[in-house]
Amino acid sequence: MSKFVAPDIKNFVVWDYVVFAALFLISSGIGIFFAIKERKNATSKQFLVGGKQMTCGPVALSLTASFMSAVTVLGTPAEVYRYGAPFIIFFISYTFVIIFTSELFLPIFYRSGITSTYEYLELRFNKSVRFAATLIYIVQTILYTGVVVYAPALALNQVTGFNLWGSVFATGIVCTFYCTLGGLKAVVWTDAFQLVVMVVGFLTVLIQGTIQNGGPSNIWENANNGSRLAVFDFDVDPLRRHTFWTIAIGGTFTWLGIYGVNQSTIQRCISCKSEKQAKLALYLNLVGLWVILVCAVFSGLVMYAHFKNCDPWTAGFISAPDQLMPYFVMDIFSTMAGLPGLFVACAFSGTLSTVAASINALATVTFEDFVKYRFPNLSEKMSTWVSKGLCIVFGVLCTSMAVAASLLGGVVQASLSIHGMCGGPMLGLFTLGIVFPCANWKGAVGGLLTGITIAFWVAIGAFIYPAQPSKARPLHLSTANCTLANNTEMITTLAPTLPPIRPQLADTWYSLSYLYYSAVGCLGCIIAGLLISFLTGPDKGKDVKPVLISPVCNLFCFWSKKYKTLCWCGVQHDSTTIPVNGAKKAGTDEPLQNGFNKETQSHLPGYNHHEKSYTNTSIETESYF
Repeated sequence: MSKFVAPDIKNFVVWDYVVFAALFLISSGIGIFFAIKERKNATSKQFLVGGKQMTCGPVALSLTASFMSAVTVLGTPAEVYRYGAPFIIFFISYTFVIIFTSELFLPIFYRSGITSTYEYLELRFNKSVRFAATLIYIVQTILYTGVVVYAPALALNQVTGFNLWGSVFATGIVCTFYCTLGGLKAVVWTDAFQLVVMVVGFLTVLIQGTIQNGGPSNIWENANNGSRLAVFDFDVDPLRRHTFWTIAIGGTFTWLGIYGVNQSTIQRCISCKSEKQAKLALYLNLVGLWVILVCAVFSGLVMYAHFKNCDPWTAGFISAPDQLMPYFVMDIFSTMAGLPGLFVACAFSGTLSTVAASINALATVTFEDFVKYRFPNLSEKMSTWVSKGLCIVFGVLCTSMAVAASLLGGVVQASLSIHGMCGGPMLGLFTLGIVFPCANWKGAVGGLLTGITIAFWVAIGAFIYPAQPSKARPLHLSTANCTLANNTEMITTLAPTLPPIRPQLADTWYSLSYLYYSAVGCLGCIIAGLLISFLTGPDKGKDVKPVLISPVCNLFCFWSKKYKTLCWCGVQHDSTTIPVNGAKKAGTDEPLQNGFNKETQSHLPGYNHHEKSYTNTSIETESYF
């Protein structure tokens, strides 16, 4: 039987650099185009939310590109290669996430007329809750962006010889450039272009890899023989890394924290010209998520068929699992100039789209939640310049954070762990406000702190004390046919070393699957928030505006008006009108007092934007629910 000899590390040739450079040039060009096109409409609203005139198509493509980053391009195939195809179960998670986001969270955010997601928390609770959530979001996003920038740059550097810090700084500079020039419209349309590059890159790898490894049937047979197709493992043990339940339940909580209440997602949804367009964008985005997921999973199976008798990671040809995909690409395209550059462009398309969306979202929440509070009378011109300045600041911060990302391990687990640690408690906080009318601001603060504490406790414990190999061991990886360049055969399997002293929690609590971090943080926030709210006196229904609450309880109380009223804690969810500031009681000159702020009013039915008043004295509740 022939031996697999470690190929020399291949460097880019001229055509690879040409293809890769084209990605950055086109991305920058889109920013310049929108800067010129929108120069006469240069307002902060136009810059941050595209004037709320976006359509569903580009927004759907942008959403898919932003969260299917280089983490997906490099990390997911490596996960499938090492652990098998259970990752495909995220198909179910994504479906639940999009349904909950479009039917539960989006209607509340869109109809509230907000720009920053965290404005909702002030409308529902108070300023303190809003500012606390904003700070947590900023920390979460900067940390996550650091992983997204650094991990692909490192993997590609060590496999292709592509300059590490050159690619890191090029990513940061280009993203900051087109975000600062073109605002949200540039981000959305650049994301759409980059998603096309990602799909083309994936398909190129799949086609070439399939041809070189005997066709689809041979790849399927090899994957089956290697136990890579054992998808449905119904073991309920929460300590198992990937089972049906950890992915279907834990994955839903994790991605709902990313999608349902994340500023980057909601900002693009509320930039749509109507709520119907926003919902359609989310459902079209679901199709995009499925396509990228299937491409990534099958890339992992093709890669396994290619390396089934000589695992380059175990053999020491590469230093980290995240380098498997670029190593595989450089091998199968060794004689095809330009195609390795296309794959690198594919990986960096994911990076660019994620970083750009993060920078734009960070600038938006900072401007809306801090700058406008401190300087409420800024002119439109100054507001636009401040927004652009914030894009530059966060571009520098996100790029700098890439230096610390080397300590966080594999890109998939690291990125989803960050989202779980911060996104889970944030999901719990918004769920408290939207689903539970009785929750008060003290419960919100207490719940958020509790959820953050629990999520960070388990995640940091797991980082210090990694799970035992029995709970997170990769599937069998052979080195039988490996031969190093010096003809020394590799027949041993490398195993991670564990700390000599392990506390009792290390093999229970700290060994919890990383996909449950979000669920733990979310449920901890909700339970603690409700307990604190009841102990300190729950909110009274008459003080909670119906537009800020989602009628999810109606699904469980449809048979009884009594129980429905009980679930709504006195909120006038079935009243015929909703009071609004500036409207007057019928037949009198007495104003209605308990309404919404001016910014919220401008997005409610009946509002005249020129007169800044209402044509009707009431708003039909039916239009909300």
